[in-house]
Amino acid sequence: MAAIQTALSSIFFSKYLHSLSQTPHRLRKRMLATWTSDQELNQVRLRSGADMKRKLGWYDLVALGIGGMLGVGVFVTTGPVALHHSGPSVFISYIIAGISALLSSMCYTEFSVEIPVAGGAFSYLRVTFGEFVGYFAGANILMEYVLSNAAVSRSFTEYLSCAFGGNLNSWRVEVHGFTKGFNMLDFPAVAIILLLTLCLCYSTKESSILNFVMTIFHVVFFGFIIIAGFLKGSAKNLVNPDGLAPFGVKGVLDGAAQVYFSYIGYDSVSTMAEEISNPSKSLPVGIMGSVFIVSGLYCLMSFALCMMLPYNQIPEKASFAIAFQRMGWKWASNIVGAGASLGIVASLLVAMLGQARYLCVIGRARLVPLWLAKVHPSTGTPLNATLFLGAFTASISLFTELEIVVDMVNLCTLLVFYLVANALIYRRYVITVNNPPFHTLLFLSLLSCSSIAFSLSWKLKQWWGLPLFGGIMIIITACFHYFVPYPNQPSKWSVPFMPWPAAMSIFLNVFLMTTLKKLSLQRFGVWSCLIILFYVLYGVHSTYRAEEMGMDAGGVNPNSSAQQTKLDIQLL
Repeated sequence: MAAIQTALSSIFFSKYLHSLSQTPHRLRKRMLATWTSDQELNQVRLRSGADMKRKLGWYDLVALGIGGMLGVGVFVTTGPVALHHSGPSVFISYIIAGISALLSSMCYTEFSVEIPVAGGAFSYLRVTFGEFVGYFAGANILMEYVLSNAAVSRSFTEYLSCAFGGNLNSWRVEVHGFTKGFNMLDFPAVAIILLLTLCLCYSTKESSILNFVMTIFHVVFFGFIIIAGFLKGSAKNLVNPDGLAPFGVKGVLDGAAQVYFSYIGYDSVSTMAEEISNPSKSLPVGIMGSVFIVSGLYCLMSFALCMMLPYNQIPEKASFAIAFQRMGWKWASNIVGAGASLGIVASLLVAMLGQARYLCVIGRARLVPLWLAKVHPSTGTPLNATLFLGAFTASISLFTELEIVVDMVNLCTLLVFYLVANALIYRRYVITVNNPPFHTLLFLSLLSCSSIAFSLSWKLKQWWGLPLFGGIMIIITACFHYFVPYPNQPSKWSVPFMPWPAAMSIFLNVFLMTTLKKLSLQRFGVWSCLIILFYVLYGVHSTYRAEEMGMDAGGVNPNSSAQQTKLDIQLL
């Protein structure tokens, strides 16, 4: 038996070495390989086995979008951003971040209506720019979700402690000898992640109903905080002690990059596309409607907080609960702690729903083991991906503080949204109308370079560069709009006034990325090297075997006619 195992290991190792020797050839074949929308909708979906069940309507999507965003950031980032970056003008930071999120959500919406699959940005970029760009974006999305969910689950523990009248770390275990930021073990955070993982394994529809109920309560709860803050607070706190913007315009813009964390979640709605009964009508309402509603609530919430306390007295953690406590409303502090905990649970539910579907579709593409793409036939959920990411998220939530990962999460989010905006322009002006790609690629390159130059001019205080590069961006966008043939308006929902909204999204995402700390860029560099190494050592060989050699799981040819009889997706 041992001899057989040794022989099998030797055969496997020799085959793998042969595959590695073919790496340059396989990279040339696969890096820019694209799928058509029809292949993505039908052929690739077969690899999950059973279909996901179509049970969701537009109201489910709005509730999922609101639930996914409301708790994930406003309770977590508002306090530290007001204290260290924006001061009382934190609501302006939310407006700027909200505009960027709205522009990105418009790009997501058009893609999700055209390609209603669970892969979100991964699928959109794969059918537009090829396998490697899609993989790179997908890996960053997964990292963003896992780290943000792990960090936010720890805020759940802090607000829950406030609800029961304890201090912020009363339910944590300190381990001496560990590095600061990793030394407080948070078992309640692990418990809530595992509990939600089991819930999501059972059914998407039931999870959606649970989120719907929690979201209704959550909006009412937000209303209580806003009304109480306006009635109990004082307008003097908005200008005392150092004015509305004590850190200047730079502080407001830096704060916008930080609070962008609060808008993570709306893209989860696009990953529900395979579980919606009418994608073309429900997705635009669900994605953009939730961003509009949440943006308004965020501005009012942050405004109310700054009315309750002067900005330099706002606590960094559990800001809203402690603010009520310092105002003398102990009972309200307990209510806010409980309500914020529930809101964080709702946001975790939606984010974990989305992250599993991203991994499922990446598994379908064979960039990770196909086992992660399997959909359970009875529940209609991506069971393996849900369990795998749930366990991974829980392990990180045990010890990692929010401030360790927030900049990294924001950077990865903004990068993916930047890529989606580029992909939308390329798809509109090249793929759908068969225009030569040169003019569009030149425009995208010049726009990105001008955006980077403008952003660096701002960061380095080279004020002469702002009108120069800002003017260049406007001129090249106007020239592109005028000279490049504009496609006919698609029959389904599409972004109006193209290419201006997508161009503005590209600029804002680049600008906000450059305001983040240098350490986050260094960490992103390390992460990028790791995921590229994984692609070179595993991903490209797996997809080459599946697509180029015609061998899918079990030796099935993915292009066989039998697989073309997949039941059509309801697009209308």
